[in-house]
Amino acid sequence: MTSRWMDEVELVRPVDVTWSVMSLSVLNEGRDLPGDYRTMMDRAWGPVRVITAAAQEYGDKVVKPLYDAMGARIHLAGEGDYSQVLVPALGEVGLDTSFAAVAGTDEVDEILRASHQRAMSLVGDDVGTPVVAVDGTAFFGPVVSPAPKGEEAGRLWDGCVLVAGTPGFFEIKRSRTVGPIFD
Repeated sequence: MTSRWMDEVELVRPVDVTWSVMSLSVLNEGRDLPGDYRTMMDRAWGPVRVITAAAQEYGDKVVKPLYDAMGARIHLAGEGDYSQVLVPALGEVGLDTSFAAVAGTDEVDEILRASHQRAMSLVGDDVGTPVVAVDGTAFFGPVVSPAPKGEEAGRLWDGCVLVAGTPGFFEIKRSRTVGPIFD
């Protein structure tokens, strides 16, 4: 949802986004998790490995289009078998479909962990994904659903940058009352 919000922010604010790889699988590595969530985290290694491998070959410019192509298949189309989204998503964005083979290996895991750690080093270890960094300030989130559009997206951006840039400001939070709303 944050990626969709940032797409909107780029339309209404002078922001140029560079997309980097983070991973809930890396974040939750070694943690004691409920069974269903552990299963999801284990499955999620595949797509993020593919994105990491593609970014190594083609640069950061492929991260967001590939993330979106996979996300549409997983979140919008409801594909629960993540291995089934790799080849179609790679093809959709014009990348070599052989990158899909990386999903079942650990050959890019060191690069993936390093990318993830770069983001975490900006905000600390008490948060998750996503991390947004702007003008020397970084923050976790926002976690928002549905993603605001137009000027609402811009106002949320302005507010996030304002609070994150306030010395001594650490957290704003409330319980979630809805799941992701993709509209």
